[in-house]
Amino acid sequence: MTKPRILSVSQEFLQLHQERLDRLEQLDGPLIALPTSYPDGLHVPLHSHSRGQLMHMVSGVVMVTTEFGRWLVPPDHAMWIPARIEHAVDILGCVDMHSIYVDANIANQTSADLKVVEIPGFVRGLILEVSHEAKLDLNTDRFRLLADLLLHEIPKLRELPLALPLPSEPRLAALCRAFVQHPSPRTSIEEWAAQLGMSRRTFTRSFHRQTGLSLTTWRQQACLFAALPKLAEGQTVTRVALDLGYDSVPAFTTMFRRMTGISPRRYLQKAKAA
Repeated sequence: MTKPRILSVSQEFLQLHQERLDRLEQLDGPLIALPTSYPDGLHVPLHSHSRGQLMHMVSGVVMVTTEFGRWLVPPDHAMWIPARIEHAVDILGCVDMHSIYVDANIANQTSADLKVVEIPGFVRGLILEVSHEAKLDLNTDRFRLLADLLLHEIPKLRELPLALPLPSEPRLAALCRAFVQHPSPRTSIEEWAAQLGMSRRTFTRSFHRQTGLSLTTWRQQACLFAALPKLAEGQTVTRVALDLGYDSVPAFTTMFRRMTGISPRRYLQKAKAA
């Protein structure tokens, strides 16, 4: 007798994810809300939607990867993904995600850019209410009113510098990927330019042309990418700062506040309360 196939946790979730994508394509309306929980360590391979997606993290952190770069989405933030953009998702910690899918015609008017946005309390409440109402009935007046208000608020959400664009030139891209694996605040333009056989001026121009950022800003964002998952796991600010090669906690805190608008300790408090 043939034994029944036993799926791993990852396989089960990926199967459920595919079923959800299939169901999403069958639904009508300007806005669809689908809340989902994901286990730590899950990798969702490249996929796309016919709708724009506002991927809101109620708790946990995800890394979104596309051909254009990477984005980190911490708690109380969201990622805007335009329709038909292929993206992969890595789950960092147990994640409670509420996704809002917007009709492509409306989504195209909202934004054509991939970006991470801050979710203020008012919009967070709207997302939770829309998600709750969607479980009951998509055709109620309450759902339509909530959905319409949310559609008006999404274009107003403040973008945060949580993107990490990757250059297209292979050798430079290899340096960037290696840095992401082992970030350090001490990397200099001279070191990278020398490895590529470029002058400082040529390297600076090439890097900015391909990423839209200076190496200093790109490096800070890469360090922030490394820090947020560690903080979300509950590691102390001091440990994270030292692990990333910062000489002092104040230096790390200054970088963190410049990039996110809040201190690492405040971020930790928000992550725990989420």
